[in-house]
Amino acid sequence: MDIQSLKPAEGSNKKKIRYGRGIGSGKGKTSGRGTKGQHARNTVRPGFEGGQLPLIRKLAIRGFNNKKFKAVYSLVNVESLNDLEPNTVVDEQLLYEIRIIGKREPYGLKVLGNGELTIPLTVRASKFTKSAQEKIEKAGGKIEVV
Repeated sequence: MDIQSLKPAEGSNKKKIRYGRGIGSGKGKTSGRGTKGQHARNTVRPGFEGGQLPLIRKLAIRGFNNKKFKAVYSLVNVESLNDLEPNTVVDEQLLYEIRIIGKREPYGLKVLGNGELTIPLTVRASKFTKSAQEKIEKAGGKIEVV
């Protein structure tokens, strides 16, 4: 086998249709748009129904979106704190610098209780779950709500 004999798999390459390239192509003259009218002139926006009230505007708006007031925290599980040195003061800035959290969120850090903690740490965060609080204190660490 050499590079000249390589070919794409059967049916994997499909030729692009070249519109408006003569009558022999089958898509010449009007390029498959029929004759005249709104659709031939390419002026119809998506969802336009000829002046009739569009379906999307007929449907009722349901529910309420309150996302802009949602409290968003940077989340970290206690198991990911095991890689740190014992008796370290852990806060959002430190976790961001060593890339345990990827983004600093506006409401601060929230520590979740997934996994086990084996080293004593002082953890400063905005919020702690009950299980995270218990696991940090059980390992001999302290929590500080900032």
